[in-house]
Amino acid sequence: MAVQQNKVSKSRRNNRRAHDALVAANPNECSSCGELRRPHHVCPSCGHYDDKEIVAVNDEVEIDEDAA
Repeated sequence: MAVQQNKVSKSRRNNRRAHDALVAANPNECSSCGELRRPHHVCPSCGHYDDKEIVAVNDEVEIDEDAA
């Protein structure tokens, strides 16, 4: 079992953790619809990637109330 030899000061411990903070996302604007999307990902609102439609997105699903 590992046992520390000397106490690690708060300053040294916090300096080691200085690079562990999470960074905010870097959203880009979609070239076809203008919505914000993650870089190098398909746009969730329109389904385009690199000006090509990759995923067909349905606007709404019609539900027949009599069948439900």
